Amino acid sequence: MSEHRLVTLPFTDAERCRAAFTDAENLPGLHQSAIIERAADGTLDIPENHVVGTGTATVGASAGGGLIGLLGGPIGVFVGVTAGALLGEAAEARRETEGTAGLIVLSAGVPDGTSTLVLDIREASDRPVDELAARHGTTAHRESAAAFTARVRKAWKSADS
Repeated sequence: MSEHRLVTLPFTDAERCRAAFTDAENLPGLHQSAIIERAADGTLDIPENHVVGTGTATVGASAGGGLIGLLGGPIGVFVGVTAGALLGEAAEARRETEGTAGLIVLSAGVPDGTSTLVLDIREASDRPVDELAARHGTTAHRESAAAFTARVRKAWKSADS
């Protein structure tokens, strides 16, 4: 049985982190990967971010809307595609906002002068990520996606108050 997790891999060398980011794109069960870098002066950057299936919601909703619109003729197809695209785009915008909030929460734990590779992944086994970490000279730290989501929501509520 697979587990949905947030995995972080800390690096003292930004180039090694970027190489691990590239290697991580082929991990089974990967949903999203990102690099959080903090310069020696404390400046924060997210130079890389990859979401598997970006655009799928917009394209799928547009196609579905177009098919439903077939019932209304050519104008119905246009209206259906447009409405579907808007709904799909809204879903993707929400997902992107939640992902950004998660990266902000994680950034607090990235020390000056280091980088962290972040993986949102459904793992059937720890082995692929552990092997990736070993190849790049680091160790994987895991947190359940549910626990991490609760942590992000708590931070979000604190920021709103």
